[in-house]
Amino acid sequence: MIKWLMPREERFHELLSRDTQNLLRASRLFAEIARVASLEDRRVKMVQIKALEHEGDQITRQIFEALNSTFITPLDREDIRAIASDIDDILDYLEGVAQCLVLFELSESPEALRQFADIVVAMVEEIDSATGLVWDLSNERAIHASIVRISELENQGDALYGTVIADLFKDGRRNPVEILKWKEVYEGLEEACDGCKDFTHALGNVVIKNA
Repeated sequence: MIKWLMPREERFHELLSRDTQNLLRASRLFAEIARVASLEDRRVKMVQIKALEHEGDQITRQIFEALNSTFITPLDREDIRAIASDIDDILDYLEGVAQCLVLFELSESPEALRQFADIVVAMVEEIDSATGLVWDLSNERAIHASIVRISELENQGDALYGTVIADLFKDGRRNPVEILKWKEVYEGLEEACDGCKDFTHALGNVVIKNA
């Protein structure tokens, strides 16, 4: 009840801060999953990331409820909705990839998987930082720097994806089923990177509208 009596800006600030922090925990947990070479360890950590995904769903629902119950919002309500939706999508992609690694019984920890995980963590760190800055648009320069950095990291992810897919199909040691399993894993990670880039569009809209 106390949360609903908060000033509208403080309420949304708190909810989005919780949301990005939850996503950051999930991305770092996924980086741990990428580095372990034990299927059993991946199963344990997949359960943990699933719990974070569930927590993210609850926070997203609370944000949407707050939007529906608030007449005047501190930022354009569609921008808040887009930011929350993009954060939710990124976490869904990460949970989906973790689930693929377990369901496909992939216990390897290839360098490309670890690199992708590090790129995602770096992007989410920028998301967390930039979202915390958006409430004071005197931080416009720092927000823009985060947007540029996320774009650079997304380009790195695209280049890595192209390289790893080409390498997969050139690897004569892998059977076709195994290749398709890893292809789905890397596609999910590329989608997570794309989701981070989509987030910058919503954030950029906030900066433009309030400049």
